[in-house]
Amino acid sequence: MRMSDDAPEGFLEVVSRLREARLRPEVILEEVPAPQRIAPFALALSADVVSEDDEDLATGRFVLLHDPSAPEPWEGTYRVVSFIRAALENDLATDPLMGQVGWAWLQESLSAAGADHVASGGTITRVVSESFGELSGNAPTVDIELRASWTPVNDAVIHLSAWSELLCTVGGLPPVAPGVTALPRKRR
Repeated sequence: MRMSDDAPEGFLEVVSRLREARLRPEVILEEVPAPQRIAPFALALSADVVSEDDEDLATGRFVLLHDPSAPEPWEGTYRVVSFIRAALENDLATDPLMGQVGWAWLQESLSAAGADHVASGGTITRVVSESFGELSGNAPTVDIELRASWTPVNDAVIHLSAWSELLCTVGGLPPVAPGVTALPRKRR
């Protein structure tokens, strides 16, 4: 995707590093059109977590906004806006702690990666889908949706890495041990 000709050099450098970021092999990352009205400059990335047998485990979006005017609620000139969605086991639909668990996953992912941040906020939603009529044979499904935003204090690549680990966690993958590099996926 092409960036605006008037984008600040610092933002363009961050964008270049995000485009080159190396994530877990289960994470398929692609650049998508960024929102136009939230901030003067933005980069949007869409990601899917895919199992070894090509099963979709989670999906999400990571958007880095940049506003040189440093909007007061942001407490900085950059802002990460994220979305993650994954299927849950049906019995978790009524778990009263699921929202707190989802938020803890986010905070733990950021902390484990050293992704320093301020002004974080978000929502955790459980979506229960039931089918009727011609679709009544479909079993009910439960998804978790995590929407969060925060202001990164250090390198945005660290925040993308933390977010991608969160995406894998929500998708049900075990963490990769520190110091271990996951092998690339086999291409089919």
